[in-house]
Amino acid sequence: MIISLVVTGSVALAGCGTPADGEGTPPSGGDGTGASAPAGDTDPETGADTDSGTDTDSGGVSASYAFTADTLAGDTFDGRSLAGKPAVLWFWAPWCSTCLGQAARVNSLAADYAETASVVGVAGLDGVPAMHDFVELAKLSGFPQLADEQGAVWRHFEITAQSTFVVLDADGEIVDKGHVDVDALPGTLDRLLAG
Repeated sequence: MIISLVVTGSVALAGCGTPADGEGTPPSGGDGTGASAPAGDTDPETGADTDSGTDTDSGGVSASYAFTADTLAGDTFDGRSLAGKPAVLWFWAPWCSTCLGQAARVNSLAADYAETASVVGVAGLDGVPAMHDFVELAKLSGFPQLADEQGAVWRHFEITAQSTFVVLDADGEIVDKGHVDVDALPGTLDRLLAG
């Protein structure tokens, strides 16, 4: 019984878990198998380069920028718009309590660095209506929220769980990735902007 409680407590502390309706598995390759798209391929729905291991595309632009996605506001977001300054991509899920707890600090980060760095939310692991509900509940504003319902951007950056951050330098190189301490992000951006 004690072992069961320890394991249960460890799992609860490890992250947000998954919602009861079966949502929450990392985005699949779209074929229903749960497999990621093979390296070097393009996503059939968005045309995004899914090979994030390539340094630059044929035009000399970082492969990190080789994606497009719809925003929750109904616009199209082109990853190439991130070129030229540091960027923070926040991969969140609408049902994630950790994500909700981070929302105010990510909002502040976006506002504090609005002129010098980009902050982009990348919602996944649920449907667009739930994503809209989360944005309203978390009072997210002032930075784009991508509706990555099919997981193309998540696959592009090889994200397998929420809440994950990807920090890019001005050239599109990934300088940090994972379950990053949100409070450490200003220091990371300051170093990138100074260097």
